Amino acid sequence: MNKKIVLAEDDQKLARLILDYLEQNGFSVSWEPRGDRVLHVVQRMQPDLIILDLMLPGRDGFELCRDLRQTFQGPILMFTARQSDIDQVLGLELGADDYVVKPVEPRVLVARINALLRRTHDVSHKVQNAAAELSFGALVLKPKSRVATLHNQALDLTSHEFELLLYLAERAGTVVTREQIHRDIIGREYDGLDRTVDMRVSHIRKKLGDDHQKPEMLKTIWGKGYLLVPEAWSE
Repeated sequence: MNKKIVLAEDDQKLARLILDYLEQNGFSVSWEPRGDRVLHVVQRMQPDLIILDLMLPGRDGFELCRDLRQTFQGPILMFTARQSDIDQVLGLELGADDYVVKPVEPRVLVARINALLRRTHDVSHKVQNAAAELSFGALVLKPKSRVATLHNQALDLTSHEFELLLYLAERAGTVVTREQIHRDIIGREYDGLDRTVDMRVSHIRKKLGDDHQKPEMLKTIWGKGYLLVPEAWSE
C-alpha cells in the first residue's frame, strides 16, 4: 500500500513539481495550498507524513505544527525558503521532525521522507516488542501505551520526547552518544551542529523536574553524550 502524504504548499508550480515526483516514487499525495484547511485534510486522509510550508495563507506553519502535534503522531517535515536558525529551532520545538530549506532537489526530499518513514516504522516495531513497562523507582515508562509517569502522575511528553526518554531508559546506566541518538531516533547522521537532541533532552529535564544546571537524572557527559541514571528516582 502506498504511503500517504499531505503536502501543504501555496506555491502552485513548486507543489506540482513535488507532487509529480512523489507520485512517481510511489507515494499517494494530497495537496493543500491553504493553511486554514490543512487540519481538515489531515483528519480526512490520515497521512503517514506531512510536508508543511511555513508561509501559508490562512494559517502559518508554526501554528499548524503545534496544533497538529495534539493528535498527529507521524513525521512532520517543515519546508520553507527561510534559512533562519531561529525558525529551525522553533519548528523543531513545536514538534517538527525535520526541516528542509528551499530550493531542494526532489530526490533529496524523497530521501529525507524515506528516512523519516523508516524511523517511524522502526520505532513502532520496537514498541510492539518492548517490555510491558520500565520502572526506576518513581519513574515508570509504559512503551505500548506510550505513557510515562513520575510519582504516579502522567508526564506531559510529546511523542518525540517519549521516544527519546524510552531510548535512554532502555540503556539506563550507559552513556549514549549523540551520534547513536541521531541515527536511531532522529533518523539521520549527526553533523556536529544539529541541536535537535539537546533541545529534546532539555524539555524532558524540565518535565522531570531535573535541574538543568546540575542535572541528576539525565546527565550530560561532556564530549560523549547522555546518561539516564537509574538510581536517581526514589519513591
